[in-house]
Amino acid sequence: MGNGFFEVPIAVNEPVKSYAPGSPEREEVLKTYKEMYKAKIDVPLFINGKEVKTKETATMSPPHDHKHVLGTYYKATKKNVEEAIETALEARKKWAVMPWEQRAGIFLRAAELLAGPYRAKINAATMLAQSKNIYQAEIDSACELIDFLRFNVQYMTEIYAEQPESTSAAWNRIEYRPLEGFIYAITPFNFTAIAGNLPASAALMGNVVVWKPSNAQIYSAKVIMDVFREAGVPAGVINMVMGDPAMISDTLMASPDFSGVHFTGSTGVFQGIWKKIGDNIKNYKTYPRIVGETGGKDFIVAHKTSNPKQVATAMARGAFEYQGQKCSAASRCYIPKSIWKDVKEYLVDDIRSFKMGTPEDMGNFINAVIHESSFDKLASYIDQAKKDKNVEIIAGGNYDKSKGYFIEPTVIVTKDPKYTTMCTELFGPVLTVYVYDDNKWEETLHLVDETSEYALTGAVFSEDRYALEEAVKILENAAGNFYINDKPTGAVVGQQPFGGARASGTNDKAGSKQNLYRWISPRMVKETFVSPTDYRYPFLG
Repeated sequence: MGNGFFEVPIAVNEPVKSYAPGSPEREEVLKTYKEMYKAKIDVPLFINGKEVKTKETATMSPPHDHKHVLGTYYKATKKNVEEAIETALEARKKWAVMPWEQRAGIFLRAAELLAGPYRAKINAATMLAQSKNIYQAEIDSACELIDFLRFNVQYMTEIYAEQPESTSAAWNRIEYRPLEGFIYAITPFNFTAIAGNLPASAALMGNVVVWKPSNAQIYSAKVIMDVFREAGVPAGVINMVMGDPAMISDTLMASPDFSGVHFTGSTGVFQGIWKKIGDNIKNYKTYPRIVGETGGKDFIVAHKTSNPKQVATAMARGAFEYQGQKCSAASRCYIPKSIWKDVKEYLVDDIRSFKMGTPEDMGNFINAVIHESSFDKLASYIDQAKKDKNVEIIAGGNYDKSKGYFIEPTVIVTKDPKYTTMCTELFGPVLTVYVYDDNKWEETLHLVDETSEYALTGAVFSEDRYALEEAVKILENAAGNFYINDKPTGAVVGQQPFGGARASGTNDKAGSKQNLYRWISPRMVKETFVSPTDYRYPFLG
């Protein structure tokens, strides 16, 4: 094989298509959506490059049309999970030593497949089974996943280029090895891009992966696996298993070859995983890497100098895009009395203009929440708010699950800054507002910082630079992604690396080199050209 210091294509963010009426991309995705809606598919397990079907199955349905069946997926047995471990470790023998440019070529090809022939399919799958409108699907399942794949390849080469100083007497070099065993990737329902990136980023660095997608995201996960296979990911490098989360996790984390977990999901589940790793720590060949992005109770805080229309727009978008089912979604707001009247008017007018229904109708800004348990949880909080004193619902408050799991975008105004919906992550289209006295800016900033256990995203609005500086200081630890005069959602790969601390995760910043460092184990090699032949140093005289 020829040698060279290879340069990969410079990563650029994938342009977001408009899907305007009459555009070719709009026609193509609607055609694909309709075809996929009518078809019935089976989603097998993928183990060692083979499609594996089991005796236990479950059905998949659109959240906005839950009586319609899109298809069936198969649930893994314990034996299937053990086979996934075995085949991953066998695949590692070749994958870990494959030249890096060959791994890069595979994932760059995957990016181009998503940008071209698979774009309509991955978007339509996300619209159908996760109830995303076309814009939310496009920025997620197409553009963000493409960006992850392209930028990670570039970051990998930058990491490999980082080398220590050498001298004329000795050559020092760092080898960036993959971790010794296998990686367990656990992905959520809400972002198709995360579902693709968590296994792919670890695999790019030479690791092998057992991937468990969310049971509510399996439809688009199948498309991701189709892309990986067509791109040339070898058999056994990324294995996909679905089914009982506890059984799968227990089986994988009982293996002595378990070397890391790449997780996005709830805080409680992540804490349980961390505890189990601690309980098993003596059984492992190496200390496992624990990388997780979990929950959020994300805020918008406005200063009296803020532009009310800008604040209201940030609230409408930040809280209600994708029905508030983003870990970064705004769910608590702090607005000064002097501008609240205008902010309220703009916000309520925006919400009244929202249309809600199926993603197939591209006039709908709001779609369904993911499943019945989410619907029931959100409905219970809305019902309680209707009963509680010192609480007023100024928009929304209704819900209906007769056809789909539809929750109206709801705004609660509370006089208690520690009211339950100001503190508890709901993961839905419910926004709670606390109106504060203008002269209590600093006090309110401390309130924002102390109210939540989470620290994922947050936003501050002000036209006063001194007020902004104060907010940046006081809220230093309140958000891993902090936005000034913008909504707290919409991080872009390569521009705003994403992640939070406190109960929001390990802050390893997906979409950056920081994340890829977690999937390598460096080896320092020093080569001395002329070895000493006398132990005596000059000081011995």
